[in-house]
Amino acid sequence: MSKDKNKGGFKTQIGGQALIEGVMMRGPKVQAMAVRLPNGEIDLEQWNLKPARWYNKIPFIRGPFNFVGSMVSGYKCLTKSADKSMQGVEEEATSKFDKWLTEKIGDKLMPIVTVVSSVLGVVLALGLFILIPATVTKMISKFVELPDIAKNIIEGVIKMAVFIFYIGLTALLKDIRRTYEYHGAEHKTIACYEAGEELTVENVKKHRRFHPRCGTSFMFLVLFISIFLTSAFRIQWGNLWLRVLLKLCILPVIVSVAYELIKLAGRYDNILTKIISAPGLWIQRLTTREPDDSQIECAIAAFMPCIPEEKGLDKW
Repeated sequence: MSKDKNKGGFKTQIGGQALIEGVMMRGPKVQAMAVRLPNGEIDLEQWNLKPARWYNKIPFIRGPFNFVGSMVSGYKCLTKSADKSMQGVEEEATSKFDKWLTEKIGDKLMPIVTVVSSVLGVVLALGLFILIPATVTKMISKFVELPDIAKNIIEGVIKMAVFIFYIGLTALLKDIRRTYEYHGAEHKTIACYEAGEELTVENVKKHRRFHPRCGTSFMFLVLFISIFLTSAFRIQWGNLWLRVLLKLCILPVIVSVAYELIKLAGRYDNILTKIISAPGLWIQRLTTREPDDSQIECAIAAFMPCIPEEKGLDKW
């Protein structure tokens, strides 16, 4: 167990994710989600997790598997929270188009919507963070002769700029801003638990909303590490589409390295981990907001079932 000298507490493996009007938490053996229903009540759902497989425990092998598993699980919880948060909403709020789709397609509507939104999300990510930065960099290189390492750095800087701009833009949307508030509640609850304090609204409110073991920090590390690994693998700039394809091929390697670094930052508190965490913690000022009491209550409700009965099982 690694001591946190600043708080006199410990580092926990329990992590989470902000949902639509709620929070999901994942512990060593249990995963839970708490969603605030339209009537004001908290809907709590929890389930046991399957034992980790061999590849989920091997450094640099576990990264891509755990990342994909977390993405799938998180998306399911996000979709489910959206449904729960709309329970009891009057039928008049449903548009005529939604009613027509439901009548024509029926129970198949949600799976279709899920697949379509997933495909669009992948296309958007590829366009924003791979194709556009590569295209802009290649256009710049037509006017200024640059070595490949300089091109890789410019491409990486463009990726980070797009990432930060995209986050800042989404924060202007009311619903996304509320999700960022739940994100803050998730972080503050984990920080309160790591400090060894009782999980109450008043105690949670005292803690920072920034945490080194966060998806925002992970995404920054992926973008940052891609600059160096792209250079190390000597991916050439001749054919743009071939370059994009090759970058997709090394993506699992990039994710592996980023995953190990984020686990390191979440486990230890020293000068190295502070350097690793610093950019991600800064960006979290955009992806988290100060939560209200009701949002903190949701985060605590989701966190409690994830605390293992075996003492110390959730600690590093």
